[in-house]
Amino acid sequence: MVEEAVLEREIELVEAVPDERMVIRTDDLWKTYVMGAEQVHALRGVSFDVQHGEYVAIMGPSGSGKSTLMNLIGCLDTPSSGQYWLNGKLVSEMDDDELARIRNKEIGFVFQTFNLLPRATALHNVELPLIYNGTPRAARLEMAKVSLDNVGLKDRMNHKPNELSGGQRQRVAVARALVNNPSIILADEPTGNLDSQTSQEIMGLFEDLHKQGHTIILVTHEHDIARNAHRVLQILDGRIHSDERIQRS
Repeated sequence: MVEEAVLEREIELVEAVPDERMVIRTDDLWKTYVMGAEQVHALRGVSFDVQHGEYVAIMGPSGSGKSTLMNLIGCLDTPSSGQYWLNGKLVSEMDDDELARIRNKEIGFVFQTFNLLPRATALHNVELPLIYNGTPRAARLEMAKVSLDNVGLKDRMNHKPNELSGGQRQRVAVARALVNNPSIILADEPTGNLDSQTSQEIMGLFEDLHKQGHTIILVTHEHDIARNAHRVLQILDGRIHSDERIQRS
């Protein structure tokens, strides 16, 4: 009986391995936090796929589990159980060093608070991921310049964050996310610190990136921001409540 159970589980894992169209596959992800004598289940068996080139929004109220799911997708944390594949690699069983390498290579992060070095120029902020992965100086400077040009900041590359508007700072953050040509762009409330007009501009930039073939995962609690995506996952009480594909005219 034990051998049969092991064989059945091995078959399940083989069947769950994503095909080449999938950039993300999660299978029965659970995340449980132990707080004293209490166990808190932040995620309860989450399973979904994301294909290359999709534009997905993950929505949910505070405490729904969306931030926990974002941390798992971004390889900032590991699940308590279940499997997570990123570009065909089973990252849910990697150690911290392996996760750090995957984060640098496969994921471009865009945060609500921009997370820019205040004393560094836009160019230096964008080249940081390339410094961490050992790209030679000449190559990384050229790659950073191209990335800034792609978000419309060619003429601002030598400006520091306090010399830029909020929208320009977020564009620098997007350029930094793109510079490694990652498998996914993971944006956490990217318009949270921006006014409505600048928010629309940034969401227009994400739409342009999607049209260029980038895979984008947007985490937000705002319905109007989520509707910019082409697919919306609603998270509630640690489970996927709905998975809606938005039809574009």
